[in-house]
Amino acid sequence: MKRRDFIYLTGLGATAAMLPGIPVMGHDIHPERALEKVDTTTKKRMADVALNAARSKGATYTDVRIGRYLNQYVITREDKVENIVNTESYGMGIRVIANGGWGFAATDKTDNDSIAKAADLAVAIAKENSRLLTEPVRLAPQKGYGEVAWKAPIEKNAFEVPIKEKVDLLLSVNDAAMKGGANFINSYLFMVNEQKYFASTDGSYIDQDVHRIWPTFFITKIDATSGKFETRNALSAPMGMGYEYLYARPQDKIQGITTLYKNRYDMLEDAKAAAGQATEKLTAKSVEPGKYDLILDPSHLWLTIHESTGHPTELDRVLGYEANFAGTSFLTLDKWESKKFNYGSKLVNIFADKTQVGSLGAVGYDDEGVKCGQWDIIKDGVLVNYQATRDQAHIVGLNASQGCCYADNWSSVQFQRMPNISLMAGKEKKSIDDLIKGVEKGIYIIGDGSFSIDQQRYNFQFGGQLYYEIKNGKIAGMLKDVAYQSNTQEFWNSCVGIADESDYRLGGSFFDGKGQPMQTSSVSHGSSTARFNGVNVINTARKLG
Repeated sequence: MKRRDFIYLTGLGATAAMLPGIPVMGHDIHPERALEKVDTTTKKRMADVALNAARSKGATYTDVRIGRYLNQYVITREDKVENIVNTESYGMGIRVIANGGWGFAATDKTDNDSIAKAADLAVAIAKENSRLLTEPVRLAPQKGYGEVAWKAPIEKNAFEVPIKEKVDLLLSVNDAAMKGGANFINSYLFMVNEQKYFASTDGSYIDQDVHRIWPTFFITKIDATSGKFETRNALSAPMGMGYEYLYARPQDKIQGITTLYKNRYDMLEDAKAAAGQATEKLTAKSVEPGKYDLILDPSHLWLTIHESTGHPTELDRVLGYEANFAGTSFLTLDKWESKKFNYGSKLVNIFADKTQVGSLGAVGYDDEGVKCGQWDIIKDGVLVNYQATRDQAHIVGLNASQGCCYADNWSSVQFQRMPNISLMAGKEKKSIDDLIKGVEKGIYIIGDGSFSIDQQRYNFQFGGQLYYEIKNGKIAGMLKDVAYQSNTQEFWNSCVGIADESDYRLGGSFFDGKGQPMQTSSVSHGSSTARFNGVNVINTARKLG
């Protein structure tokens, strides 16, 4: 990847937090080799070597992750292909408990001697770590599943699609945007395939095949007279899907002020609309600061959910074990223990789900061999749960892990990562138009933009891509320079309406950073369009004082 691409992608306001760095770990690989597979018999044999070696050195628990991680990134700008990246990373990570402490080691050499040496090292590290413990690691019970497999239910493997077809798509998107008035456009296709094999002394041998895709672009329109510019980013959602995501059907389109997408995405159509909307933003009315009722589209609301709900309910942040990138959390254990902490209005039901089809976080089992499922985080506006791994479960009185453990590579140790965290759709039949009709003074926000949030995930500010003024229940024209400010409790308590299931859509982060050394993960956040009353809106173009 070129330095310019890295800087551009890591300096995009809201996107910057989602893209702390473009992970291209591994060696270059020819695209055709990405279709090769390592058979499960070979992986089981390798895993058994590690399990037996660790046990012989005194490990009381061992898990092994054999991973093949494939990345393909196609990067274009205007009429040029900037870069095509194909990487492969393959190896084994071994995690053990010995003398009550954790140890981890990894190797990219898969012969028996190298695997056994890595297992020996993991045990030695665990024994050294145990000398610093005040109490031993406590793992929640976990049954073994024997030999099982899970595969993302994709229709078309993105790695089977010729590079030329992908390049032609992006260049046609760029051409349409430029003909529509854009001055600059960068477009991208990110594709990932994780071939993961997990084995443990609990008796599990789990083979999984995970696929993700993210088509996106960034358009700029410049006013030649004033030199001012406006931008419009893609309204795509990164998804746990194959290349079929790029074949939008009529039923996947939600027609309104602009076309929105559910389940599939039309990149060319979105780019054409984006060029016109970037131009329109140049002459749009600058917002007057004040209190507004907000109608927030899922393409925007996903990021607010991510920052103000996803991160603060990560149990390691609650406990103060983790503070990198996103700080700790205001949702401390005493609030959960009270069983009555008011997080939002009674309409607000936030749930975690690692099984949602098409979501970025969808897997059958997490990286501790725990079968994944769904659970409530916020119920009728009250905090009821967190996100926990096997060694955290006992802290919040759980008898089992919730399946929230993940590592971004075989060489990385797995730790607590966010599952898909979503806002439940409204139970009453209600459309976007129904929500808008009830607003006298408001703003309809589409797409994510820049944001900031404090280190406790409490006070925040969010912008978007498109803003439309609402007057007396009708759209009155485009606005610009909009951002809203609130705190987590105040904001979610102002939720007075949520559209029904027919409007439910996924957004998400393809490169969500956490930890030190940093790891990235992919996570989705679903919602229907929602209304929030009396939220403070500022004008981002006006100077203070």
